[in-house]
Order: sequence, then C-alpha cells, then structure tokens
Amino acid sequence: MKTSDFDYELPPELIGQTPVEPRDSSRLLALDRRSGIIEHRHFFEIIDCVKAGDVLVFNDSRVIPARLNANKPDSEGKLEILLLRRLEPNVWETLVKPAKRAKVGTKIGFSFTRRPLAKLTGEIVGAEEDGIRLIRFSNEELLYKTGKIPLPPYIHEKLANKERYQTVYSRISGSVAAPTAGLHFTAELIDSLRKKGVECLFVTLHVGLDTFRPVREEDPLKHIIHKEYGVLTQETAEKISLAKAEKRRVIAVGTTSVRLLEAAAQAHYPLQAFSEWTDLFILPGYKFQMVDAMITNYHLPKTTLLMLVSAFAGKDLLKEAYQKAIAEKYRFYSFGDAMLIF
Repeated sequence: MKTSDFDYELPPELIGQTPVEPRDSSRLLALDRRSGIIEHRHFFEIIDCVKAGDVLVFNDSRVIPARLNANKPDSEGKLEILLLRRLEPNVWETLVKPAKRAKVGTKIGFSFTRRPLAKLTGEIVGAEEDGIRLIRFSNEELLYKTGKIPLPPYIHEKLANKERYQTVYSRISGSVAAPTAGLHFTAELIDSLRKKGVECLFVTLHVGLDTFRPVREEDPLKHIIHKEYGVLTQETAEKISLAKAEKRRVIAVGTTSVRLLEAAAQAHYPLQAFSEWTDLFILPGYKFQMVDAMITNYHLPKTTLLMLVSAFAGKDLLKEAYQKAIAEKYRFYSFGDAMLIF
C-alpha cells in the first residue's frame, strides 16, 4: 500500500466554493459497498435511505476563530498562526507560517481590526517539525476576539454568513475545521428523521490538522497523525451499544464521528464513556467494530480522510465512485456534495 494509491485528478472547477442553499439541496451519491450499485440523489432524500431504529451519530464540535494575523514587534515580519489545540492554560499548539521566522523565544503581537491589540502578546516556547510551534499567550480570553474562522485554503470566495461553515447542531467549540458531512443537515431534516424513528445521537471530536494536511511519506504507515480530542458520554455509549446488540445500524455522520466511535471501541467494548486524545489512523485492512454506514464528503487526495473512507468502502470501489462523481460533476470538498456508504 502506497500513498500514491490514494491520488486522483480533480478539475478545479469542481471544488465547491460556496455552500448551496438550502443545506440539504446538495447532491448525494449512495454507494452500496456490497453490490457496488451507485444511485444519484439529493441530500434531503437521505430520509429514504434510512429506516426506523437506525442510529445517526453526529459530531457537535464547533469551529473556533483559529486563524490569527501576528507580527514581530521588533521587525517588519508578519506571521500567520493557526490554533490547533490547547495544551494548558494560555499555551496552544499552533501552525505558523512562515515557520523560519518563528524561532523559540520569538515575541509576537497581534492585530484586531487593523489596530494593535496591546493586551494580547505571545511568545514561542517550543518548536516541532512542519511549522508546528507552541505559543504562550498573555491573555487567552482575547484569542477568540482576535481570530477569524479558518476556511480551507482551496476556498477563494468570501463567506457571507460565517454560520454556513458551522453545522446547525454545533455546540462545543474546539475545531479548526468544520465536520463537513454535517453541513448538509437542516434542523427540519433532523426533525423528520426523528419522526421516522431514527435515533439521533451526538458525540464530540475537535477537528485538527490532519483534516487538510496531505500524507507526504510514500509509505502511509510512516505518517504521524495529529491528535484530536474526543468525548463520548456514558449515556450515548450505552445507546449505541444497545443498537449494536439489537443489530440496528449505526450510521456515522462524517469521518470524525467514525474515528471517535472506533477509538472508543478500541478503548472499551462494549462502549463506555470516552474523554481522551486520539490518534487512531484508519487504513485499508482495518476491521470496523462500530460503524455500519457512513455519510461523508469528498476528500482531498493523499489525505488520512480519503484513506479512512477507502478502508470502509474498499479502495477500488471508492475510486470508481469518485470517478463517477467527477463525471457527473459533483461538487467536492468542504462546500461540496455528499456520499452515503452503506
């Protein structure tokens, strides 16, 4: 297995630049991984693809304003900082560009609406590879006032409504990117699913760096995945375990929900409460314990997300589905269309 096995060519015009309205009017490719049959639908028809007793597991993490513009007060140097995860009070793991300007001991300041925000400063107190830096901030409470929502670099259009990069059920702040499979759901669609007898449950996994970072090693086993913090409550764990015992389908909404459920199952089976950092890296050959079906978006080439979905659907079948999605001009990536794999 090589990283190049998970590469594909995508016409740039198929990268979704703006979200569709309403959310559930996006397209849906339904893939039966046993028969290989593909159906083309709209997302609101997901209600026809599920049945009473099914369990949908959503990730309720909310995107934080994690992108900050910084400057070095003793020079003209500008820095772009992406918050990744909070390590302790006032200390964050971050991604800094350009990294060569960000050495340990560097003092930094921040701007807010083009005016210096004198009360917020920082110091780089640790350095790792690939531009990862540890920063100690002077006043953590000001971070959210200073930062901006970090749209992916392939989105070039300005987002008029920032809530369109949040799911309608987002609740707990902590992600640096949206769990995008959930962007297709409206509150009305979730209500309709519940009325049909579908159980809707919520877990939390704060999306981190690996959502958009490609795997650079040709041997994917050499890739070190970025840790993400996840929470599964005891009540939710018991409900999911009951569904599995009764042979009802557990349908994960997004790769983040998949990773959390599978990480929790590796820690305790039957499921128990889970509140930990996870670096579970799912590759083809992985044996899924919890997830029976998955709703997901279309992922960038050579990423851990594409590898996870390939493990679930089968690498060759997923490649065929992607080729058909491209031929049918589906929209890709964060503001793109969706896929149901069952």
